[in-house]
Amino acid sequence: MAALTKDRDTKEKAGVLFVAPVAAAKKIYAGALVALDASGNATPGATATTLKSAGRAEEFVDNSTGSAGDKSVNIKKGVFHFANSAAGDLIARADIGNNCYIVDDQTVAKTDGTSTRSIAGKIVDVDTTGVWVKFD
Repeated sequence: MAALTKDRDTKEKAGVLFVAPVAAAKKIYAGALVALDASGNATPGATATTLKSAGRAEEFVDNSTGSAGDKSVNIKKGVFHFANSAAGDLIARADIGNNCYIVDDQTVAKTDGTSTRSIAGKIVDVDTTGVWVKFD
């Protein structure tokens, strides 16, 4: 496209809530950590290196018998509370500001599990019940 020669009505999105098609044969629960697969479809968080963290599912969507994109899910960006991993992957207050990694659709870990996990987001806080994670 050429440079502008007049005013342009540039659309805006707040970037907090968006809709994504759900991957084939997947069930996403409200409140789940959601990621996008290599095709850009929403999938529950899981241990994998090909996922891109998306945020928190705002609703339950059952696409377990459907093809990719048959259903969509609302996903929200922000700071959300998830379960902390255990043992050597337990996230501590000293880890605030670091990345954490997806274990499953409700758990995050301190490490990438020897290059087996995708980044979930930034650790914002840690308390006795879990980890606050920022999704951009």
